Amino acid sequence: MFRRAACVAVAGIAAIATLTAQEQTIAIRAGRLFDAKAGTMLHNHVVLIRGERIVDVGASVTVPAGARVIDLSNATVLPGMIDAHVHVALNVPNESFEHHTFVMIQSAQRDLDAGFTTIVDMDSRGGFGTVELRNAINSGLVRGPRMQVAGQSLNPRASVQTPNTTTGLFGGFTENKNINGPWLARAAVRELKLHGADWAKIYTTQDFVGDELREFRPDGSLVAIPSLTLEEVQAIVDESHRMGLKVACHTYGGEGMRACVEAGVDLPMHLLELYKDDALLKEIVRKKLPVMMTLDDLIGLDESDRRLTGGKTSRLGMGELTFRKLLAAGVPSPFGSGAVPERYPHGKQANQFAYFVKWGMTPAQALQTAFLTAANVLNYGWSDRVGSLEKGKYADVIAVSGDPLSDVTEMERVKFVMKGGQVVRNDATKP
Repeated sequence: MFRRAACVAVAGIAAIATLTAQEQTIAIRAGRLFDAKAGTMLHNHVVLIRGERIVDVGASVTVPAGARVIDLSNATVLPGMIDAHVHVALNVPNESFEHHTFVMIQSAQRDLDAGFTTIVDMDSRGGFGTVELRNAINSGLVRGPRMQVAGQSLNPRASVQTPNTTTGLFGGFTENKNINGPWLARAAVRELKLHGADWAKIYTTQDFVGDELREFRPDGSLVAIPSLTLEEVQAIVDESHRMGLKVACHTYGGEGMRACVEAGVDLPMHLLELYKDDALLKEIVRKKLPVMMTLDDLIGLDESDRRLTGGKTSRLGMGELTFRKLLAAGVPSPFGSGAVPERYPHGKQANQFAYFVKWGMTPAQALQTAFLTAANVLNYGWSDRVGSLEKGKYADVIAVSGDPLSDVTEMERVKFVMKGGQVVRNDATKP
């Protein structure tokens, strides 16, 4: 009885919040407004919002009588950012479900407060808690960004050997996942769909040999042992598309990298060895595939990688080489940080923009990676909902004090956040 009453109360609160948003008209006065489509800065525009949607944008928009005015005339107004690769939780030994839940909520809320109004969780392990988090945010039970989720990955990343315990390989399949063969791979995709996932996430390279080498061999080359066959990847892609899911592929190089591209995954990620595979780059261009380079994890691992390779290279260094080739070839690079609690903290991932500029992008190009470029890879055609400030789209709006086209690190200091017409944070205007 108590649970039913609580659910009714939550539903009532959500309904009231929705009704309030629908009735409210807001006019944002933007001193500078970033046009995410053109990559240019506009001046003295008004963003008119009714409910959760934008109803008009322009320099000559009239502010209706009775509208709430938010004065950001001394700020730069931008669309809410999209981080298409986060992990809202970690695998923690002996962690309770309650603690896991708290960590997930905190991670999502840190992202929202930093201006990331849409995120994609690309596997936080530990079941399908991200599905529950997404649903809780959508119902108004907890505060957080819009989410798409992959649920459990279909192949655990083997960065170290699995402990020989009753919960390891000796007692069964790693994390109880058996996708050994195309038909079992299809069955695993069906389970994802039944659990409510939006994406299938696969890992096609493993990163260790025996109990000594991790990621790199003594000569500085990547280990990148293939973990799935081409036939298995093809089955996952085909079944996912039949089920309405998109497929993201974590891969570093070699056969596993080529299998992802050949099988036609929707979002190849990392591809650190691509800089020396011109034939595969041509295939990516031919198929019009985006490639995501997550930097938060690479930045955090740079020092240890340098030690492993005797200073020869690192995943960050290889990522730069690949990123520059992708940029030269015109391959879209959607924003994805790889943010993970503790190691690469949520809410700090806008530090990537400075790396993008350092690696050859203009500030405008760097910003665009987190707007329409990222929106275009989301499932369900969400580019018609998020990624730019246009009539009909969600009123996901952020603001920074300075001009990010002059100093892209301004994106690390977001002062104002609105999601769906509701102000989440406002340090940009006086009360």
